Amino acid sequence: MEKGEASTPGAFLRARSKDRKHDHVVLVLDSGWTVTYNDPRRFGFMDLASSGALARHPRLCGLGAEPLAPEFDARCLARLFAGSRAPLKSALLDQRRIAGLGNIYVCEALFRARLAPSRPAGVLADARGRATPAATRLAKAIRDVLEEAIEAGGSTLRDHRQANGETGYFQHAFEVYGREGAPCVRKGCRGIVLRTAQSGRSTFYCPQCQR
Repeated sequence: MEKGEASTPGAFLRARSKDRKHDHVVLVLDSGWTVTYNDPRRFGFMDLASSGALARHPRLCGLGAEPLAPEFDARCLARLFAGSRAPLKSALLDQRRIAGLGNIYVCEALFRARLAPSRPAGVLADARGRATPAATRLAKAIRDVLEEAIEAGGSTLRDHRQANGETGYFQHAFEVYGREGAPCVRKGCRGIVLRTAQSGRSTFYCPQCQR
């Protein structure tokens, strides 16, 4: 392909935005290529900082626990959410507590852990602050979902793609996300996947097996 030609690597489940009013950053490279950051939903941001200042950067210094770190386990969840009355789904999306958990992966992890998204987050700790069986199931579910998603290259719904231009494939493994009205995939469950809104985000869950 010649320099200057438009190139959109990958094929997407839904059409990506090509409206120039959503072009927030345009990088013109010395090689002659142009890289455009197009973000209609304004979820992302860009900033410049020296590597030595990253730990003190206001966008990074307040981030919560790393969910793929060795120390992220049921005890970590219990410590983070003991006594919390916030809905479990909303609490897990709080980046100040756990960094990097997005809407899709929280829905999928809660389904695997058989936990209703509306339950109080404090269910992850008992009266003494110790991890409950729910915390054990959820910690494993979070790690499993993230590792499988990474292995699949992420989830391509509109415009996500990997660094090499290929689309992700984890969307083909969704068990609840985006499946409103479909039968629950869990063996022996006769539930129907429902959708509700929490903290302005769509939540998909099975009311029959997620309690």
